[in-house]
This record gives sequence, structure tokens and C-alpha cells, in this order.
Amino acid sequence: MDLSAGKYLLLTTYRKDGTAVPTPVWVAGEGETLYAWSAADAGKVKRIRRSGDVEIGPCDFKGNPTGERVPATARLLDQAESDRVRSLIAKKYGVMGRLTMLGSRIRRGREGTVGIEITASTRG
Repeated sequence: MDLSAGKYLLLTTYRKDGTAVPTPVWVAGEGETLYAWSAADAGKVKRIRRSGDVEIGPCDFKGNPTGERVPATARLLDQAESDRVRSLIAKKYGVMGRLTMLGSRIRRGREGTVGIEITASTRG
């Protein structure tokens, strides 16, 4: 299953009490590794900072699952790596991706967003 080929990825993070919080995100990939991008102060970023255990699967733009979810590990990236993720997202999503990245940089600045690296895992 090539999750990077889809337009949206359902990234499910978990609160301290174990409650699942699914969020649709744009996704780009390189090899087996997926990359997403988010506002640095978003809830999913805080939850990933606490625990990188996530689930991923394909979805539509509203976050409705369109396939099987699999366990994965997410990690927040430094600014240089986040810049690369922003470039991957802009390239994949074309004009809309470039405009979104530009708007985000104007609103939040470079440090206001963060790249997220996601790798499928076999945790059990």
C-alpha cells in the first residue's frame, strides 16, 4: 500500500488517556518514508512530541477512511529537514501546495510549522 500516492493521509495520534485523534494531512513520500507538515502548535504535534506511536491510512479530504490503517512511528523534524518536507509538499501539490506554504510562512514564519517523518512499524 503506497500511502504517499494518495492526496490525504489519516494520521491518528493518541491523547494521554489513549483517546484516538484522527486528522487528515497532506502527505509526500520518499521510498518507504512518509512526510507530513503541520503548524508547530497543533495538537497532533504536541501528541507526537509526547509519543511517536501513531496509526496511518488513506482517507478523503474530510478524514473519512478509504482503506486499512496500519501502526507507524512519527517523529518531528528539525528546521532544515522541515524545509525539505515543505518543498516535497509544494512539489506534490503544485500551485495549491506552493500557495499554502507561502501563506503559512507569511502567517507563522519559518519556525511556525514543522515537518513530520512517518514510518510504518510492526509494533504489537
